[in-house]
Amino acid sequence: MAALLAFPFLTTSYSAYQLGLYLLYGIVGQGIALCWGNGGFLPLGQALFFGIGAYISGKILQGNIGWGVVILALILSVIIPALIAGFIGALVFDRQIGSGPYFSLITLALSLLGYQLANSQVLLTGGFNGLTGINGLPGIDSYGNLYFFIVGALAVSTLFLSHLVSTPFGQLLAAVRENEERLQFLGVKTSRVKAAAFAMSGALAGMAGAFFAPHQGIVTPQVVGFILSAELVIWTAVGGRFGPVGPVVGAVIIGFLASGLRDSFAYWEVVVALVFIIVVLRLPGGVGGLGISIAKRFGINVWSQKKFSRTETVPGADQKESPTLEFDNVSVQIGPVAILSGLSFSIKQTGIHCLIGPNGAGKTSALNALTGKLPYSSGKISWRGNTLKGIRPFRTSGLGIGRKLQVPSIFPGLTIRQNIDIAIWVNRLKFTHLFSLKPYQWNISLLDELQDSFPFLKDNEELAGTLSVGQRQMLDFTMAVLAEPNLILLDEPCAGLSKSETENMISVISNLARSSKATFIIVEHDMQVVELLSDHVFVMHQGKLLAEGSLNQIRDNKEVQRIYAGGSK
Repeated sequence: MAALLAFPFLTTSYSAYQLGLYLLYGIVGQGIALCWGNGGFLPLGQALFFGIGAYISGKILQGNIGWGVVILALILSVIIPALIAGFIGALVFDRQIGSGPYFSLITLALSLLGYQLANSQVLLTGGFNGLTGINGLPGIDSYGNLYFFIVGALAVSTLFLSHLVSTPFGQLLAAVRENEERLQFLGVKTSRVKAAAFAMSGALAGMAGAFFAPHQGIVTPQVVGFILSAELVIWTAVGGRFGPVGPVVGAVIIGFLASGLRDSFAYWEVVVALVFIIVVLRLPGGVGGLGISIAKRFGINVWSQKKFSRTETVPGADQKESPTLEFDNVSVQIGPVAILSGLSFSIKQTGIHCLIGPNGAGKTSALNALTGKLPYSSGKISWRGNTLKGIRPFRTSGLGIGRKLQVPSIFPGLTIRQNIDIAIWVNRLKFTHLFSLKPYQWNISLLDELQDSFPFLKDNEELAGTLSVGQRQMLDFTMAVLAEPNLILLDEPCAGLSKSETENMISVISNLARSSKATFIIVEHDMQVVELLSDHVFVMHQGKLLAEGSLNQIRDNKEVQRIYAGGSK
């Protein structure tokens, strides 16, 4: 930042003027990086919000102005794009998990629409010629002091984003990028997280637009169009999308490169395109990512995050002994294929209930129907008096249901500590905690017990993606139970574990079942595991309940013997 402040004194006023423009583009790129690098969804129409901010600011600054008017222009230029972006995000992201491609295309279409509107609405935007006669800030020279205001705006945006990514909100946004479905099952409405991030990116773009109007003195439809939107994405990719500095670096590098080549080389755009292609292919983290990698080789941690000790024990969840779960003639059909065919069973006692059956019997599908991942077409599923028809996965956690999926489902790009943090926050994190660092100090007594059983969980800084399959199973199990749910669904918790790891997992589950008031439903193929764990067994076949009872009763059942002896599935 000191170098930016010194720049006007070391070069010409025109160079500082150019740099100011590129810094404004860099601020817009910071918003793109927040969504793309941190959240995993790419906005392709970010110039729309930049242009809205510029038009609002330009329209207000056309009149006689004082500093009160300037502040009003800045506030409106930030708030209105933020509200529009948040509304668009809420509409798009609420439809389905992983709606990234649709979101990108919709933002692209909106940018094209914005360009057409800016061209046609002469009274509001000046039409094709744009808004002209825009006054500068009172007493501020566009080729002089305005540059320092832009640097100040960049400092504000950089500090804001640096803090944001270190908060629980930033960690949840990163978790969306890594595994949105898992985060949903941990009780987070991910559409709100993404919409909020997009609103923040809209606010940053609007703020940059507010300074663009007095900086340039004119606002034309090109500022909301697709070409600028595409350039903003390119600059962000070149500089690096995983931090607030990279997009600024990219905008400055490409900006001065293009400026230097434009008058001397007819095909300068080809050079810019080649730079973009090389960076995408060889430097996925951008120039900023390369710089961070080089720094790490020399033992320099560029983005060191403060480490917190778990010093505050938060109250455990209220686990009530009311384990009434009922499947009443539940059917699931996808096209012509019947997944569940009138499945009916009920659980009215705590303990460990094992769900077994041949492959394709519908065991996992039953859990999917229970947790909202798979909508059922007829019948009724109720849990503790709540009918679960049409329930969304993120709501199941609030009803006291925790789930470990069939394939270990973790956040591979986050550390073990961060995975555990998110699980601890389930049903405990309030809105006021989202932007505070206090939740990083939270602890629950159950975590201490699980870390004793699975010692690798104490390796806080290790990335979860580097764990073995067995360790991933254990981490996934840990995340499912840390919320202390009343109903714990475990889909093949011992799959991929060694003999000693299996014995350890069985011991942990048994101890947890005895010490808590939770009801366990375990899908399992290993009959030795079923024998050691089960209080009650349900056998499924062809989407229906075939038999239930103790394991000995199941073994003596003729129909079960026929199915497991190789009869038709």
